Amino acid sequence: MRLFYHCLFIVACCSFACNSRKGLPVNNEPVLLKISVNTNKQFQVIENFGASDAWACQFAGLWPDEKKNAIADLLFSTDTFSDGSPKGIGLSLWRFNIGAGSTQQGELSGIRDEWRRAESFMELNGTYNWNRQAGQVWFLKAAQQRGVQQFLGFLNSPPINFTKNQKAFASNGITNIDSSKFDDLGKYIVEVIKGVKTSTAIDFNYISPVNEPQWDWSDGGQEGSPFKNEEIFGVVKALNRNLQQNNLLTKIIVPESGHIKYLLADEDKYGRGNQVNVFFDPSSSYYLGQFTNVNKTIAAHSYFSTSPSVTAISMRQNIATRVASVPGIHYWQSEYCILGDNDGEIKGEKRDLGIVPALYVANVIHKDLVYANATAWQWWLAVSPYDYKDGLVYIDQNKSNGTVYPSKMLWALGNYSRFIRPGMTRVDLSFSENATGVTASAYINTITKKMVVVIVNTNWDAQQVSLTNVANSTNLTRFDVYTTSEQKNMQKLLSLTETLSIDPRSITTLVTDY
Repeated sequence: MRLFYHCLFIVACCSFACNSRKGLPVNNEPVLLKISVNTNKQFQVIENFGASDAWACQFAGLWPDEKKNAIADLLFSTDTFSDGSPKGIGLSLWRFNIGAGSTQQGELSGIRDEWRRAESFMELNGTYNWNRQAGQVWFLKAAQQRGVQQFLGFLNSPPINFTKNQKAFASNGITNIDSSKFDDLGKYIVEVIKGVKTSTAIDFNYISPVNEPQWDWSDGGQEGSPFKNEEIFGVVKALNRNLQQNNLLTKIIVPESGHIKYLLADEDKYGRGNQVNVFFDPSSSYYLGQFTNVNKTIAAHSYFSTSPSVTAISMRQNIATRVASVPGIHYWQSEYCILGDNDGEIKGEKRDLGIVPALYVANVIHKDLVYANATAWQWWLAVSPYDYKDGLVYIDQNKSNGTVYPSKMLWALGNYSRFIRPGMTRVDLSFSENATGVTASAYINTITKKMVVVIVNTNWDAQQVSLTNVANSTNLTRFDVYTTSEQKNMQKLLSLTETLSIDPRSITTLVTDY
C-alpha cells in the first residue's frame, strides 16, 4: 500500500512539473493575460524604422534584376499576398553609406575585407564621379519606388582626400581629419547631397557626419574615425554653414554614439561622452542647438547594452530621463545588430535564420521604444554575406549573383516597422498580472483611430490575451493578427473574439480600431 501511494505521489509531481514548465496551472486551464491600453496616456511620436545599405548592397545592387528586386521587396514593400500577409517589412527610412573611397585604393586601403571597403563619389584626383556607388544607388531608388520617404546619408570616415593618413581608417586612435579640413568636408557633403539629388531625384532628409566617435577605428577592419566632442562641434558647425549657404534643408544627426552610456557620461572616453548635455544644453560650449540644420535628436547605438534585461531597462530609463530634461530633443536608436556575447544570453557569432535571435531582437526593440522612448529604431546591415547575426537578409558572398536568405530577424523587425508608421504615437500599456516571458507595447494613429499592439511571447506555450482600451472602457474584439514564429513570417489571420491565442515563441502584431 505504501508503494501504491508513493507511485501516486510521483505521478502527481510529474504532472505538476510538466504543467509548470508549460506555464499552465495544474488544472490545465491557461492563464488569461488581460492587457489594458490607455489611449489617453501618450508618449513619443514614432519617426521611422530603418536599416543601412552597408556594405553588401554595393554588390547586391548589381545582381540580376529578379534577385535584387526580391531583396528590395523584403526590405521596403508594403504590398501583401492574396491572404493579406505582407510581402516585406515596409521600412520607412533608408540609410545610405557615403563611402570614403577605400574601394578606389583596393588592397592599398589597408582594409582587408573588400566587402567592407566603400566607394566614394570623389575620385582620388578630387573630381566627382556620380557613377560611383551604383549598387547602393540602385537600392536607394528601389526604396523610393516602394514608398520609402525618409533617407539618411552617413559617413563612417571622411573621404580619403581629406584624411591625415590618406586612409579611410585612423592611426593610433587619433581623429583622422584636421580641423583645417572641416570646411572642405562640409562642402563635400553638400556636393554629395546635391549630386545624388540630380542623379536620382532623391533628397537626403538627414546627414550623419560622424559614426561611433568613441572607438579608435585603427585596425583596418572597416572605414572609421574617432572624434572628440569639440571636433564634432567643429564638423557640425562647418557643415551647417555650408548647408545654409546652399539653401539645403537636410538635417544633421549626431553623434551616433557607440554605446548608449556615452550619452550620459564620459565613462572611459574622456571628452567623448556626456553627449546629451554637451551638445544640447544651451550653457555648453559645444551647444549644437544653435545651428538651424541640426536636428533636435541625440542618436546612439544599442550595442553591448541589451543584457541582462534589468540592466538594459535601467540604462534606457536613464536615457529617457536625461533626454526629457532637455526641452525639445528626441532620442534615436540609430544602429543595432547582435554583437558580442550579451551576458551569455546570445552570441553574435554564427548566422541564425531562425526564431531565437528574432525574439531577442524583438525585445531589444521593445526596450528601446518603451524604456528609452526612442522615436526611431534602425538596424545595421540590411543585407549581409557574413556568418554573423548582423543581417536582416543574407546573401552568398558573391559579387554578381547568388541566393537570398531572409531571416526571422527581418520579420521580427517587420512586426514593428510594417505597422507602426511615422507619426504614430506610443501609448500606455499594462498587464493585469505578472506576464512572465511576455512583453507588449501599443501605438495609435490619432487620425485614423487605428491601434497597433506588438506582443513578444518567448514562452514555449501559447498565451491567451484580451485587450481593453481603458480610455473608453471598451473591450476590443476585432483584430488583424500578424504572427512571426518558427513556422510563420508575419502571417495574417482575422480574429473576432475577445480572447486571442498568441503563438509560442512568436512576435505578434495586432491591428484594430480603437
